[in-house]
Amino acid sequence: MTTVATIGYQAATIGSFLDALREAEVGVLADIRAVASSRRPGFSKSRLAANLAEAGIEYVHLRGLGTPAEGRAAARAGRHAKMREVFQAHLATAGAQAELQALAELVRGGRRVCLLCFEADPAHCHRSLVAAALGALMPIRVVHLMPVDSR
Repeated sequence: MTTVATIGYQAATIGSFLDALREAEVGVLADIRAVASSRRPGFSKSRLAANLAEAGIEYVHLRGLGTPAEGRAAARAGRHAKMREVFQAHLATAGAQAELQALAELVRGGRRVCLLCFEADPAHCHRSLVAAALGALMPIRVVHLMPVDSR
């Protein structure tokens, strides 16, 4: 069974984040943020891609698997059930389904894939919903990585 990892960078430094990915032998980081920018140093799209490249990890942005604005607002307000509802509706769209298929192809490619989003707790993040949807397409084992400074 193929292992797919997830990771959130909310409380992480770029160093601990990269260490967690290397330790888990991640080959491809699939960024599933709708907006790949961040106030946290090293986590905006271009800087993150460069940091990953230096670590020998491929970066792929699957924007279509990101949470719509309404869902992000609900998550920031701690309304996790609403975020899940908004995201599940989004996940049913043709665009999100196409991105889910692209993710499945990455996973079939043989290198360990890790899903990235901001939220530290996978139970409160849409990346767990993406992993579950991926698991409905193919047999996978999901592991949630926690950078040392996020624990």
